[in-house]
Amino acid sequence: MSQVIFNILYSSAIISLLAVSFNIIFISAKFLNLAHAAIITFAGYFCYLFYYQLNLSIWFASAIGIAFSIIIGLIIELIIYRSLRKRKKSASLMLITSLGLYVILQNFISMIWGDDTKTIRISDVKIGNEILGVYYTNIQLATIFLCISLFILAILFLQFHKIGKNIRAVSANSELANIQGINSNLIILWACGIGSALSAVAGILVSLDTGLSPVVGFNLLLYGVVAMVIGGVGSYWGLIWGALLLGSAQHLTAYAIDSKWMNAVTYIILILFLIWKPLGFSGVRLKKTEI
Repeated sequence: MSQVIFNILYSSAIISLLAVSFNIIFISAKFLNLAHAAIITFAGYFCYLFYYQLNLSIWFASAIGIAFSIIIGLIIELIIYRSLRKRKKSASLMLITSLGLYVILQNFISMIWGDDTKTIRISDVKIGNEILGVYYTNIQLATIFLCISLFILAILFLQFHKIGKNIRAVSANSELANIQGINSNLIILWACGIGSALSAVAGILVSLDTGLSPVVGFNLLLYGVVAMVIGGVGSYWGLIWGALLLGSAQHLTAYAIDSKWMNAVTYIILILFLIWKPLGFSGVRLKKTEI
């Protein structure tokens, strides 16, 4: 059982970072950006390219992977989403556009690297460390530490930094924020950059632990979105409870039934919350734009 508890902590740490990365973009842009899944995937493949194929150091390869993922996220926002926003397109149309972008980017990844699973090994294959019956790897420990640290830093940034406060202002009322001298387009661009950076870190950490495939980003994005719904959109501390509930449900299901049911229980939790508690744990409803 101690191994299950560690697995829950590991998964919850990753899910919380993915949830806050997606939430930052969602509350400012006001639509579900499914292309964000491709950003997560690209980070891992760029790391694979520069470390495994070009033989650079893992630190340098990871930094390049994060930087390139941020650039892709910003280009998508500047060229695609901003033009749609200027034309007053609906959130549903932007959602469909993001889905199309994700499919294109996923196929682009498959065309370059193939559909087979890639592994990024930074050390020789060996049995993980063991303490009190819990087996873990150094990558898993680093993942827990980095994800929790970045999650806390993201919350502090949003609460106390000027750009973070502006993101929250645009989230609450973009029209009023513009009247107050806040450039909402610039703030949305900042949100996309920050969200892309956080998700890229999660994507690389997962890739180092379990490997890469072109669809890995979508699965991870699903977990982040479900945790956001459970915790309550706009409630950053609620994301912690959402991540813990989702991680616990997944690994307890794997322990009691079978690991094949982990994704199924994710969808079940999402459906139950959408039906009976659509505002999540926080119960906070996002304000509509008003003048």
